[in-house]
Parts: sequence; structure tokens; C-alpha cells
Amino acid sequence: MTDDELMILIQSGTVEAFNTLVAKYQGMLIGFFMRNTRDLQLSEDLAQETLLKVYNQAWDYLPLGRFRGWMFRIARNLLIDNVRKRSNDALVQAVKRQPREENDVMARISQDILGPEERVQNQEFSSLIDELLSEIPEDQRQTFTLHHYTGLSLPEVSEIMEIPLATSKSRLRLAREKLAEKLRARGFVPPKLVSSE
Repeated sequence: MTDDELMILIQSGTVEAFNTLVAKYQGMLIGFFMRNTRDLQLSEDLAQETLLKVYNQAWDYLPLGRFRGWMFRIARNLLIDNVRKRSNDALVQAVKRQPREENDVMARISQDILGPEERVQNQEFSSLIDELLSEIPEDQRQTFTLHHYTGLSLPEVSEIMEIPLATSKSRLRLAREKLAEKLRARGFVPPKLVSSE
């Protein structure tokens, strides 16, 4: 079933359709929030809140094949609201300085595919990228994570962030360049971060 078909069923009151949507997107949403907040509990809460908003605003959705963009716009707005609320909280600032718990879906998948040495290298690289993402500007980080970790196209990212496509391309290019530069500074040969679309 397509996302649009599921949303039509949700609009008609079919709870099973919503459960299918949750199963399909909850992990992706948690990953998006983790890379932007570095807080697993907060990421899970924001993912749940996003999905509840999807359910509560189902009637606002027009089935035109743009569900992921619509859902991630809700997610991004929740992230922005949360950052604004928490930016001056002293307790939050103290918690940010603590090391985060590793819960990277890609790392778990790689455990099943790669050999032991490759697994260690992949986990180190994945952790380093997550760390470096926090060092680049928020607009570039969100563009990068929406595009690379959720599989959204740049036109979808542009729609979510409510910016022109050229701006999305520019932010993605800058994010890749900065990540590659930071990787080189740490002695890593960066993979093909700066690639064509």
C-alpha cells in the first residue's frame, strides 16, 4: 500500500492503517531527530509526537504523492519548536555535555553484513559523522540529514524546509564540504561526500 492509500484509510478511521504508517516511519523519524538532537529519549518522544500530529492532521493531507515531505515538515517544525524551548534550559545544556548512547540503525545493520574489522571501522566512522554533524550550521545539518538519512530527494527537502531548490543544493554541498574538511583534519580520507545528485 502506498502512503497516500494509507492516509485515505486513516482519514476514513482505519486504525490499522495508522499502525502500518507508524511501523514504516517511526525508525526513520527517530534517526532524523537523533542526528539533530543527539538525545535518544527526546528523539523517540519527538518521533511519537510527529506521528500523533500526522494522525490528528490527517484531514489536512491531500493525497498527491507527497506524504514523506508533509510528514517531515511536521517533524522539522517540532524540532525547531523544541530547540527554541530548550535553548536556555541549564539542565539541558548540562546533559548535552554528556556522551550520548549509540543507537544507530545503520551500525546495527552493518553488524550483520560486515566482518569484525570492517564493523569497527564503520562504527567509528558513523560515530564520527554524527559528532561532526553537530559542528556544522543547523540549516546545513538538517538538509544533510533529511537527504542522506531519510532518503528524501532535494526537491522534497526544499519543500519541507520551505526554501528554493537551489538553496537546498547549496546547503547540501556546504554540509558535505565541511564534513569532508573536518574528516581530513582528523586524519580520515572522506568517502564520496561531495557527489553529484
